[in-house]
Amino acid sequence: MGLDRIKINTTSIAICAAPPSSSLAHASDHATCGSSAWIGKGLPGVCFKRKENIQRICIHLTPLQEERLRRLKRRMKVLFDASMLDHQDTLRALWYASFPGQELQSLISDQWKEMGWQGRDPSTDFRGAGFISLENLLFFAKTFSISFQRLLKKQGGKEAIWEYPFAVAGVNITFMIMQMLDLDATKPMTLVRAVFLRMLSENKWAFDLLYCVAFVIMDKQWIERNATYMDFNKVLKCTRLQLEKELLMDNVLRIEDMPSFGLLF
Repeated sequence: MGLDRIKINTTSIAICAAPPSSSLAHASDHATCGSSAWIGKGLPGVCFKRKENIQRICIHLTPLQEERLRRLKRRMKVLFDASMLDHQDTLRALWYASFPGQELQSLISDQWKEMGWQGRDPSTDFRGAGFISLENLLFFAKTFSISFQRLLKKQGGKEAIWEYPFAVAGVNITFMIMQMLDLDATKPMTLVRAVFLRMLSENKWAFDLLYCVAFVIMDKQWIERNATYMDFNKVLKCTRLQLEKELLMDNVLRIEDMPSFGLLF
């Protein structure tokens, strides 16, 4: 079998043409080489194949990608802890980024309901998504403040009859992306995850940027479907499908290349 090796975005990629009789021809877009034990040894490689041309692509992570992946995994494991001062400070920072000039009375207050938390204490809403979901909201608020305010305050354009709780939706979006990328899995990688790791080498904030894109996609889906609160899970599923579709486009090499990235402006 012939082997060509190319360099794409500092990631070494080996492309092997699979023979017609290969079982790869019937495989899904999931990793096809290496057992979970093999990957568990920390070897910086993963293989997957594309259905269109029946090719197997072996990606070897660079040291930079490995370090950024470790950092992202560490972030995902941090639970929100209301007793930690830095977590309290981040929550306050989110408030003032969301409502500039409006004084926050307390970390436990009815004011939080204005942002779409379920009750007076937002710390009870983080649950499985953890501290990174708070970081994602704050990143969105600071990086794309106009878009953030538009979604938070339902400004401009067509509005849905039933509105979703903004902050709780944000936490669920973080959890959805974590499930989609499945970065902690020991099983072979999906194509989406492998593509994301390439993007991570381009920008250490790739996860946070992907979150912002997911949020505006979700909002657009919600309005177009005239969704109600009972439709939230269905809208979130459609959001995930749209993310996966855009991530796998041939001309999308960075989060910024995704067609829906433009919705942030």
